[in-house]
Amino acid sequence: MNQAVLLDLDGTLADSRPGIIACFRHMLAELGHDPAEAGDLTWAVGPPMAVSVGTLLAKYGDDRLDLGLATYRARYSAVAIYDCTVFPGVMAMLAALKDAGRTLCLATSKRRDFAERVVDYLELRQYVPKVYGALPGGGLDDKKDLLAEILRAEGFDAANTTMVGDRLHDIHAAQANNIRSIGVLWGYGGQAELQEAGANILAETPDDVLHLL
Repeated sequence: MNQAVLLDLDGTLADSRPGIIACFRHMLAELGHDPAEAGDLTWAVGPPMAVSVGTLLAKYGDDRLDLGLATYRARYSAVAIYDCTVFPGVMAMLAALKDAGRTLCLATSKRRDFAERVVDYLELRQYVPKVYGALPGGGLDDKKDLLAEILRAEGFDAANTTMVGDRLHDIHAAQANNIRSIGVLWGYGGQAELQEAGANILAETPDDVLHLL
């Protein structure tokens, strides 16, 4: 049976925090808020964008979610989308998984068209040819729905599929679809979040993922 590996993008394959956080601060300023009051925004990197923007604006008593999303995405697409790098060891991990015959798919809460651009920019396409993400207009924003769509579209067997990600949303989505999860500790969620979410296994390095799979 073919073994499939679903891979998160931000915080798992790519360190995209600088560009994403800069866009959140730009959005706040554009909507008339003081970005400095937001503090550390690492928590906002990785969850579905509507969740992060809504939570952030709520701290200012602002319910303009649609405007916030539009402002964020315009800035991200124009300026910050390429402000990211591949985490050390990830390219070697992907190459080894491919050589081992694993089928790799990207499963990100990022909008799919943005994710496609990042994958090509970081030269990941040779390892991760299939990219799945949220759809314009809000479709597949919930990661459990996204994983369900990947299983359906690709014909993967849940029992032979593993989700690799750094946030609780990755773990919960895997659980909802009865697939195994590996929580990575080099990303933005951290050990406590991943353990509390119920990750099946934790990986400290990309090399650990290879051994765990």
